[in-house]
Amino acid sequence: MLHRQTKTFETRGPVKPERNYVVARTEELADFIHRVEEGRYIVIFAPRQTGKTTFFRRALEMLATEDSEYFPLALSFQIYRHATPPVFYENLYGDIRLSIARVFQRWGRVPPDLLTQFLDNVTLTDHFSLRRFFQELPGALEGRQVVLVIDEFDGIPQDVLSDFLYTLRDIYLEDSTRARCPYSVGIVGVKSITQLNYDRTISPFNIQDEFALPNFTMAQVAELLGQYTAEVGQAFAPDVIELLHRQTAGQPFLVNRLAQLLTAEMDIPKTETITLAHFTQAQTALLREQNVNFHHLITNVQRHPHFERVLMEIATSEEDVPFNPGSDVMNELVTYGVLAEDAEGMCQIVNPIYQHRVLKAFQPAINGLRRDYFPKDSGIQFSDYLTADGHLAMEPLLDNFRDFIARIGFRILQEPDLPRESIGQHLLATYLDAFVRTTRGNMYLELPTGRGRMDLVVLHRDRKYIVEFKIWRSEREYQGGKKQLAAYLHSESASEGYYVVFDHRETPEPRTETEAVDGARIRSYVIPVVQARPSDLAEEEEAYRHEPMKR
Repeated sequence: MLHRQTKTFETRGPVKPERNYVVARTEELADFIHRVEEGRYIVIFAPRQTGKTTFFRRALEMLATEDSEYFPLALSFQIYRHATPPVFYENLYGDIRLSIARVFQRWGRVPPDLLTQFLDNVTLTDHFSLRRFFQELPGALEGRQVVLVIDEFDGIPQDVLSDFLYTLRDIYLEDSTRARCPYSVGIVGVKSITQLNYDRTISPFNIQDEFALPNFTMAQVAELLGQYTAEVGQAFAPDVIELLHRQTAGQPFLVNRLAQLLTAEMDIPKTETITLAHFTQAQTALLREQNVNFHHLITNVQRHPHFERVLMEIATSEEDVPFNPGSDVMNELVTYGVLAEDAEGMCQIVNPIYQHRVLKAFQPAINGLRRDYFPKDSGIQFSDYLTADGHLAMEPLLDNFRDFIARIGFRILQEPDLPRESIGQHLLATYLDAFVRTTRGNMYLELPTGRGRMDLVVLHRDRKYIVEFKIWRSEREYQGGKKQLAAYLHSESASEGYYVVFDHRETPEPRTETEAVDGARIRSYVIPVVQARPSDLAEEEEAYRHEPMKR
């Protein structure tokens, strides 16, 4: 039975249980509350739109019950960034007082006279007066333990940062844990403590207990979507839930944005189950849209010239790229939410959707090369690569791509923005994207187990076409890649796949072959990629001939 939808999937700010579908995060909340009970000073720094604020607001609600021994103070430094020290401390006092009033309002009580009199006589001017304030506050709070949570902490003015953190450190190191105030502290932000400009001679906050708020698990994504199904009656096919989690890696914004598209923006009749075909349409729309999350992601990764080199190496390299915790570049990319360290200590781009957007951000326009997709004056166009029954003729389409690379030859090198190592991948992704748009299909990137390979999954009329591409390293790796692809095809219930290997060697060996590999039909291509203009080669030969004379 279908019902009217009263809640929504939220992507624009903190999630509110009375209005939005919410992942409970029961285990994470229990972990955080346990650390508060132990008097820890906790930090969490993670990219925007990962659910930090929602999580800590929920934790504070759990601590703010009238029978609790804790008294939570919730602050935000979001608008403090350019404040002078006097203005900062004056407004900090006002925000603390407002937070105290909200707790009593939640309890349905008026603050006691003792507390009101104490607050009326407080003036915060610097970190010394802040220290005295915290020393005296417990006596006016009926003996409750103060839990201070500061959201958007990296908005703190630089002129007060070091002294503020040293003050918290000094409080933490007091002999009597139960008597200190704040008893527990939670600092929430985007940048880590080490990325803020404090006195680097000693860490002012080396007493911190780092708290990792992970992305949603598969079970949590199912829980979130299940709330919608329970309310409205419209179900998600199991493979949709699994693929949604796989493509987003559980990133909260991406999960909720795809759910918004599927349940509110695509006009899918509520009597229909949401299928894989619906999901691929939603994902295609997401990959092509501009939103705040993508804007932050791309703005951040384009701000530093080294970011492109690192990200493209990770995205296209045949080899593992070790994560270096001492690398400022890698740590910043982690902060921006695009890079992570996997269980084996290697770099990984956090999810296929972000990898797609990063590759698109660094993908050059390739200018006039598109005019050579088809032989000159042939009249061929993408629509010719559809079979009589309207399905994709993927084999001749890729045959044409192979011939396209041969046609343009050394003109690839006339495109200065094309990175040499990943020229082939860029051109293939652009070519298939143009084809998919023309034939009204959908395409997304997969990052299957095993580095050095990426798969483009093309969906058209309920059929799935998997194209794996990589760079030639050796005959052994070329043959091994076929077995990897066959295993992946079986996991995706696909019977055939396409394997494109770009050969950058000086003496490449072009191949086109079709064979059965472990029960799967695989069409393989080894495509030479020109590395030098003919004139460059001639100059090198001339220099080589005269080299003995120079000696």
